[in-house]
Amino acid sequence: MNTKAVRLYGKMDLRLEEMALPEVGPDDVQVKIISDSVCMSTHKAALEGEDHKRVPNNVADHPVIVGHEFCGDIIAVGENWKDKYKVGDKFVIQPAHYYKGSQDAPGYSYPYCGGSSQYANIPIETLIMDCLIPYSSDTYFYGSLAEPVCCVVGTFHAMYHTKGGSYVHEMGIKEGGKMALLASVGPMGLGAIDYALHCDRRPSLLVVTDIDDARLKRAESIFTVEEAKKQGVELHYVNTRMENATEYLRELSGGTGYDDVICFAPVKPVVEQAGDILGFDGCLNFFAGPTDSKFKAEFNWYNVHYLYTHVVGTSGGNSDDLREAVELMNAGRLNPAAMVTHIGGLNTVVDTVCSLPKIPGGKKLIYNHIDLPLTAIDDFEEKGKEDPLFAELDKLCKAHNGLWNPEAEKYLLAHAKAI
Repeated sequence: MNTKAVRLYGKMDLRLEEMALPEVGPDDVQVKIISDSVCMSTHKAALEGEDHKRVPNNVADHPVIVGHEFCGDIIAVGENWKDKYKVGDKFVIQPAHYYKGSQDAPGYSYPYCGGSSQYANIPIETLIMDCLIPYSSDTYFYGSLAEPVCCVVGTFHAMYHTKGGSYVHEMGIKEGGKMALLASVGPMGLGAIDYALHCDRRPSLLVVTDIDDARLKRAESIFTVEEAKKQGVELHYVNTRMENATEYLRELSGGTGYDDVICFAPVKPVVEQAGDILGFDGCLNFFAGPTDSKFKAEFNWYNVHYLYTHVVGTSGGNSDDLREAVELMNAGRLNPAAMVTHIGGLNTVVDTVCSLPKIPGGKKLIYNHIDLPLTAIDDFEEKGKEDPLFAELDKLCKAHNGLWNPEAEKYLLAHAKAI
């Protein structure tokens, strides 16, 4: 089978091209990929090329397909997997399989599997580790967002706290505790707000910070203070572009500092502020992985010794986290649509990945079988004046508080130009 795919050949060398997939053998599962959301990690892989820990050293001669937040349909199943997978089933994927400790993952390491492709053959490691997961929803973009939501879920689970006299860590955020999410109104931060408000282990106080008023206002319009109160959470949005911001954040905690702090930006002042607002036995999660291998920030080691403050660093999840994400979305408790700000076709992936840090907004959602310019949802109305496709998409999104939604997806897939 031939497929169009975006392949990585080296540093910032991405190419959309047609390629052949191997025939399906007894240990293969072949899929049709409908949607894939672009992750900053893919930009980092493109930036670092063969120096990236998950990209093969010989990528120049054996290019890999990029993209790892994908969802679609199973179209062929090898004999050895027919007891588990069926043609016609939908799927989501946990790219981090860690088979025998390996860092390899679809979207980084494989020549025939990645989210920026119309079709793919799933690696045997993914199947062995149970990382190809059946998906029952008829909304594909929820499946694409299951992986980033899974990363949020994993981050909350990776937080930990201690008890005096015991060496056993209590995993997870402190239930009923005080939590701060710093630089957190980007796509992953919005997912964290959603999860903090609607998971089973909620804080009593949630403080969300950023330095962009427009992004803070958008977040507050989606996850309102009133809705948080219904969930038993006191929610504050704070623009930290102010004098004595750290002192103000500590005041909001009642002077105690925070039990759980997640930092969503690899920026030295933000990381240091995260450490400075920790309370007794406070846990700082450095979510945002830097591209600079020598990145450093100061941390109060007095507090490490006497206040038991500690640090973890997670930005991924496992298969159980992915299943939890899918379950919460299917139950209507989480709506990851808030992450999405742009829609595009496979034709836009190369430019989108390479320019991702310069493109404002949140998640860029790609539909792999259509030809469509990368377009902000906020621009649908203007484009709709000349293009009836965007006019209808604008109408459907406005009916959902300006968010991408299942009805818009179905309309797009039915009416957009094929690539």
